[in-house]
Amino acid sequence: MHHPKTDMPPFPLTPVRIFISSVQREFSRERAALRDYLRGDALMRRFFEVFLFEDVPAADRRTDDMYLDEVRRCDIYVGLFGNDYGSENAGGLSPTEREFDLATAEGKYRLIYVRGTDDDARHPKMRALIGRAQAGLIRKRFNTPSELVAGLYAALVEYLEEKQLIRSGPFDAAPCAKATPEDLDPERMAWFIRTARTTRRFPLAGDASPHDLLEHLNLLDDGQLTNAAVLLFGKQPQRFLISSEIKCAHFHGTEVAKPIPSYQVYKGTVFDLVDAAVDFVLSKIALSVGTREAGPQAPVRYEIPKEVVAEAVVNAVAHRDYTSSGSVQVMLFSDRLEVWNPGTLPPSLTLEKLREAHGSVPGNPLLAEPMYLTGYIERMGTGTRDMIRRCTEAGLPEPEFAVSDGFQTFIRRLQAPGLAPQPESQPESQPESQPESLETRVLLLLEGDPKSKAELSRGLGQKEISGQLNKVVRQLLADRMIEYTIPEKPSSRHQKYRLTGQGRAALVKGSGGDTP
Repeated sequence: MHHPKTDMPPFPLTPVRIFISSVQREFSRERAALRDYLRGDALMRRFFEVFLFEDVPAADRRTDDMYLDEVRRCDIYVGLFGNDYGSENAGGLSPTEREFDLATAEGKYRLIYVRGTDDDARHPKMRALIGRAQAGLIRKRFNTPSELVAGLYAALVEYLEEKQLIRSGPFDAAPCAKATPEDLDPERMAWFIRTARTTRRFPLAGDASPHDLLEHLNLLDDGQLTNAAVLLFGKQPQRFLISSEIKCAHFHGTEVAKPIPSYQVYKGTVFDLVDAAVDFVLSKIALSVGTREAGPQAPVRYEIPKEVVAEAVVNAVAHRDYTSSGSVQVMLFSDRLEVWNPGTLPPSLTLEKLREAHGSVPGNPLLAEPMYLTGYIERMGTGTRDMIRRCTEAGLPEPEFAVSDGFQTFIRRLQAPGLAPQPESQPESQPESQPESLETRVLLLLEGDPKSKAELSRGLGQKEISGQLNKVVRQLLADRMIEYTIPEKPSSRHQKYRLTGQGRAALVKGSGGDTP
């Protein structure tokens, strides 16, 4: 059974005692099913301790008073009402009715389940007892043990919520234990405001405080940082949420095989993870750079459209199950790109509906909204259909989706004429393999979004940042062809580079110049 995402107290609690009423033979299967489930399920076992008459050794089974003692000790009374009333005492009351009366008098939390819907078949006194319990206590009528288990499970989760023993709802809205505002990166938050204002007309002022931003995005829970706040703006998100990293691998064949030619594990915010994974894929697939006949920017065409790669990765990061210990995996094979994330579709969606117009059902709403505001998600609820359309326009087969031990996206590769595979690494000592100078190639990479040195390196097909790249970046900065995105902190780990007007003009003229 699927559990709701919950945030539980870090320390053991005194178990909540559950008393399951009725020793009627007609309920022997149901009582056994409840006991096995409550003791076998991780969440239930964490909080509840169940008492059943059958578990008491025969030698210790005393009079009916034993049941009443257990009712007094319990926190939750579960009554199972069927057709039989049971043996009556001198006062004409069965053990079931005496237990119910005591639980009521003691103010116990009562949950009543009635088997069947034909009240005419019941003992008259059982009908009367059901009538007394009718006002708001009967939680479910059931026919099979599995129906009873499901009904009690839902009621017990509700009980835990009411007692604030768990927090139900999206994982991203739950408080992140031990995280403080000092664990967030103010530079990343300032970048977010700038980008969101430009991309989606974000209403907060450019100089809004980090607290104002967190409040506006609903990233605080009673003053405490949520998991979403850490994933979006944390200095080291994986310190708190270790499995939020993303793993990328490139295989030359069609199957997973060792040694892996290229393997990277990326850490950082959800924005960092998406950027790194997309750049990893783009640096490995075929690409062509066209001419500037149609405009000032030379068109770049990838074997798999960049938007399709980005959508697959964004979906995996934004909608994954962050309670899982698994990490998002991006695997590039010779015939396909495969993106896997721990999680599944929400109940209202099916694999077939992904190909149709459907509403947005984000698995992590507090993550999805900021990613939309910064342009990482283009339009809510249209991502998979956009992927299908873009693949079709590029002459690729439609993406395939599957749900097994997680959610998988498969994008087939079909190298078109004129597209050349990018090398695993590009040694700078072979100018004949580089039709453009390294300086010009850096400028071309910066025609789109700003990029860090690591992103530039991957875009060039290099495994790591080379000394030559460092030299070119310094020269381009000195020549005012590019500029810092965070000029006040040149050495910031979030530093990226963007084209200046002078750099764009140089590209238009086709005069990037030779690498010094």
